[in-house]
Amino acid sequence: MTGDAGAALSRGDRQRQAIVAAVRALLEEKPFAELSVSTISDRAGVARSGFYFYFDSKYAVLAHILAELTAELQMLTRSFAPRGAAETPAEFARRMVASAALVFSHNDPIVAACHRARDTDAEIREILDARMNDLTDQLTALVQAEVDAGTAYPISVDVPALIRMLAATSWYVLFGDTAFLTADGDAERAQRALEQLWLHSLWGGRGAPVSSAP
Repeated sequence: MTGDAGAALSRGDRQRQAIVAAVRALLEEKPFAELSVSTISDRAGVARSGFYFYFDSKYAVLAHILAELTAELQMLTRSFAPRGAAETPAEFARRMVASAALVFSHNDPIVAACHRARDTDAEIREILDARMNDLTDQLTALVQAEVDAGTAYPISVDVPALIRMLAATSWYVLFGDTAFLTADGDAERAQRALEQLWLHSLWGGRGAPVSSAP
């Protein structure tokens, strides 16, 4: 690659990241519905034509950001590493919930914007559902492998449905939805309860010895 080509690629990367950063910043100020391509382009310092060179729409930017969020979660969980012999079910549940909580805290404006718009914006709902499908598929494969090996005992034989319910509950708890928090709004207390929910749902079935010791 020539120096000029490398510089052009570098400028392109900077413009793409400027657009992504602009959307992240703007979502701290206003709902996603109020964002326009012009507003995003102005904040990013990129021409509208430049925006459309990298993204088809503002929804494409959001999808890109959510893919980054998923990648961060996969990195923190070591790509949803299976539970090793030295890791207890309780430790596994704690690892998964803590990783998800950290990703949510890093991406709070994005999560909040998606949560607020999910029921009114079909495109956002479709993007979120696609990410949820990816995550539940990975977690289902991981848990099913333990079921087949006789090391996990889910409370339901329908593992995919169980994982989806647990993941959806986790979304609301970690977002801080008041319907899922305790009366005092203690997020850490809710997170501990969420760990127990995962633990006993996946290892608390009939005949399963479960240790929930910290």
